[in-house]
Amino acid sequence: MKNNYCVIMAGGIGSRFWPFSRNNRPKQFLDFFGTGRSLLQMTFDRFSKFVPAENILIVSNMLYKDMILEQLPAIKPDQILLEPTRRNTAPCIAYAVHRIKAMTDKANIIVTPADHLILKENEFQKAILKGLEFIETHDNLLTLGMKPNRPETGYGYIQLADGDGDLRKVVTFTEKPNLEMAKVFVQSGEFYWNSGMFLWNLQTIEQAFQNLLPELYQKFVQRPEVFNTPQEQEYINEVFPSCHNISIDYGIMEKADNVYVLTAEFGWSDLGTWGSLYDLAEKDEHQNVTLQCKAQYYESEGNIVTLEPDKLVVLDNLSGYIVAESANVLLICKKENEQRIRQFVADVQVNHEEKFI
Repeated sequence: MKNNYCVIMAGGIGSRFWPFSRNNRPKQFLDFFGTGRSLLQMTFDRFSKFVPAENILIVSNMLYKDMILEQLPAIKPDQILLEPTRRNTAPCIAYAVHRIKAMTDKANIIVTPADHLILKENEFQKAILKGLEFIETHDNLLTLGMKPNRPETGYGYIQLADGDGDLRKVVTFTEKPNLEMAKVFVQSGEFYWNSGMFLWNLQTIEQAFQNLLPELYQKFVQRPEVFNTPQEQEYINEVFPSCHNISIDYGIMEKADNVYVLTAEFGWSDLGTWGSLYDLAEKDEHQNVTLQCKAQYYESEGNIVTLEPDKLVVLDNLSGYIVAESANVLLICKKENEQRIRQFVADVQVNHEEKFI
């Protein structure tokens, strides 16, 4: 267990959950279901079962350092890797890999977003333990694959090689296809969703960066002696903004020839959109979802409604809508148009003050 490390990526702003998710408190810091634990806290709890607390690193934006320390008192300030600017998942992971390399020469690394929901924790634990066992003895990059139940355009897709068992070689790795392609993938039965959770050993992922993203790799090897020292932040502030904005999926997983997938079923959702939250939440007899607030519905069905906890909303003859209020913003949007929310946020940024973002 002492060789197990976990990197939790917690720097996103969750703009598809606006206005619930805001710049000053993104979705990973929110308690969506009233459990008393935020998505970040639930993620930490989940992985601390097989990774020592001191081996868990949180990569985030400088804005969120105090919030992370407040929510995760079990970690020390130097376990938070602070990005001076957002540069997607490949630079984020490269930074974490070089920090871990400065701490140890032998590590099994789990990489996970901070905002996933897992409903079957026991099944999840079995899958992770099997994955850790695999990467300890194989120089492969491993991703967790989920069987798709709809043609989702917001996920990456993994095509599996022929064979039996839940550990298979990856044939192709396709990031976020269009709707027509997603339909083909789901109908074929050969494709799984990429969960965005990865496992690999230190040497394998370092080699992958060296071979497939050499320019990015070079940014972090110029001064290896600064990692895990007080000089690290200054160095990161200097080199990180010049890193290419690229995801680990595009930069490495699609190009590498040593990628395997572990297929599993543990009630996974990346909670990326209002629609995914609606699918998971408890519904009334008319398929309406009410979160945090109180609501009365008249001839209304299939809505998701969330306001401040002490508020009441009355809906009359409204079906298939998102009604979400947070602080100074009220959003009313058809569920089927939720992919436009990012555009709404961009337009608000141009036309109004920063306080609405």
